[in-house]
This record gives sequence, structure tokens and C-alpha cells, in this order.
Amino acid sequence: MSGSFCNKYRSESHRFPGWNYAGNGMYYLTLVTQDRDCNLGHIADAKMYLSDFGEIVNTEWLKSFDIREELILDEYQIMPNHIHAIVKISKRGNWPVDTHGRAYLQDIDGRAYLQRLPKSISSFIGGFKAGVNSKIDDFIDEKHLRIPKYNKNNHFFQHNYHDHVIRNREEYLKIKNYIIQNPKNWDKDEFNNPQDD
Repeated sequence: MSGSFCNKYRSESHRFPGWNYAGNGMYYLTLVTQDRDCNLGHIADAKMYLSDFGEIVNTEWLKSFDIREELILDEYQIMPNHIHAIVKISKRGNWPVDTHGRAYLQDIDGRAYLQRLPKSISSFIGGFKAGVNSKIDDFIDEKHLRIPKYNKNNHFFQHNYHDHVIRNREEYLKIKNYIIQNPKNWDKDEFNNPQDD
């Protein structure tokens, strides 16, 4: 079966053919929580209010841009169950890849994970998600919460994410406006789960 994973799940790439996702460019990114759980906060009066988990995600998101010199954060919005962002890769040199929190680049027995291109969108997202899992687990322990912790079998965010290469200024302005207006349009948002309100 073409495009399947283990002859079971359809896993076709949504990637722009031939594009170097480690090269300079501007990207529109969307990351969604597992099961679209609205655990990042809530919308009231067209404004987003972050939960404790949302605050952790926001801190880790901003930290990602402090530790990765090649990344520039343009616009972003954390919503109850997803994040929209415009991120620019602008490489001016050759820097080492950093990890987030307790994230590591090798498995415990020393085997390397499937390699991501250094300083690529996938490398950035992988590090960010690992950092979020780690910090939220620390919060769960600290507050003695009786909820499952997050690990490689129980992810805070969905395994995949959506990326779109922004090709021109018109597209950029349209996406930026969409992100800014997202809290006002939450009632019409495709990620809004009315049963979770």
C-alpha cells in the first residue's frame, strides 16, 4: 500500500516537494494538543487566558527562540488546544543543536534516534515538544496531580504538526492576520471542540 506505515496507517507527507526545511525561509506552523484537549487555556471575551499548562507551553515556546539563534519568531498565538505561529529560519553561521529540558539526542542504550536535519523546522519542533513534556511532567510531580504523565507513549501534542512554506508578502499578511484574529474567531475555529467547553 503506497503511503502506508507498517502496511496499516496512511502516512503521506504534506511537505512541499523539493523544499529544504533546514534552509532559510518563513513558515506557518500549527501544533495541536493530543486528542484536541483544550488544556492550554480558554477563550473569554475574544481573549486567550492561559492555564498552568498553557503558561508552561508559552515559556518553552519563547525559550526555543532564545536557544536557537537561527530561528526568529514573527507572530504566534496559543489557543485552547493548538498553537499557530510564523517562524523564520535565518542561518548566518553554524551553531550546535541544543536540546530542551531533559531532552536528549540519543536513546538510553546509546542508539541515535531517527535523525532530523539540524536547525530544521522538524528539529525545532521535536526539541520544543520534548521540553514541554518534561516541564509539564515536573509540574505534575510538583503539584502531586493525579493525571497521567507525558512520555514517548503519551504525548502532550499530537505526533505530527502542520507546516506551510510562506511564499510571498500577500500570503504572509493573510496568515499573520489570521493568527492575530484567532481568539476572536474561536467559535468558528476548526479546532474548537464545543463538547469540551
